[in-house]
Amino acid sequence: MARAEALGCRVILLNTSTQQDLAAIARRAVADGADLLGVAGGDGTQALVAAVAAQHGLPFLVIPAGTRNHFALDLGLDRADPSRALEALTDGVDLRIDLGDVSGRVFVNTASFGAYAEIVQRPEYRDAKAATALAELPDLLTGYTGARLTVQAEGTRLDDPQALLVSNNPYATGQVLEAGRRSRLDGGVLGLLAVHVAGAAQAADFALRGERSDAVTVLTPHEVTVTADAERIPIALDGEALTMETAVHCSITPGALHVRVPRDRPGAPPAPRVERRSIGRIALGRLLDNR
Repeated sequence: MARAEALGCRVILLNTSTQQDLAAIARRAVADGADLLGVAGGDGTQALVAAVAAQHGLPFLVIPAGTRNHFALDLGLDRADPSRALEALTDGVDLRIDLGDVSGRVFVNTASFGAYAEIVQRPEYRDAKAATALAELPDLLTGYTGARLTVQAEGTRLDDPQALLVSNNPYATGQVLEAGRRSRLDGGVLGLLAVHVAGAAQAADFALRGERSDAVTVLTPHEVTVTADAERIPIALDGEALTMETAVHCSITPGALHVRVPRDRPGAPPAPRVERRSIGRIALGRLLDNR
């Protein structure tokens, strides 16, 4: 806080014991003449303030906070030392990145539906270690009793996926059970991962054969529409548990956000080719890490 104030920032401390409207606080800052907005927090917090910055055409400063922050990771920021993000104020570079949108709500990382979203709603999975929940993924899929989803992604229709994850740009990794990362945030496309298993045998096949399993669909559309046999469905938006009225429309706005980052930052090396046998586990791992 002291370092930020010394650099000329107006710092607002949030009371985490009460619910506060971060977007309203950011809008008041803009009305008071702010020429840059920044926030310390996880992906969900970043998305709320980033939406205001994008709306008003202001630079946005990401300060990673919490145990995990995938948005900061993919921007190449030092998550071990959040204060280093302030170096962007004195020696920064500007990036233009995309923002995802789910029926009017901005997201910087992922929007999850079906079994993925229900994990966030359930404390026993939300509070578990990622590896524990990942090991139970086949059972979560075959035991899924939530709304039946239908997904339309630019000419491709997917019926009854038990799990669906839509990301702001595709992400990738070559290592099973480790959180993936996106090689870029300015590709102008969504990442889509859907899993449909027709019984225990196919769930086991998905767990064992992965990339060769017909249970997995991976796409990179610009728009995704999710309908269901229910009026409202649970959604995990950047790790935050919500419900939304169907149909739910996901889209991406290229170059919507102007991010100011330190010139000297760890950076993200080019990601290796995605292997489909690990991507379902990776997606779930990232979802749990957001919590």
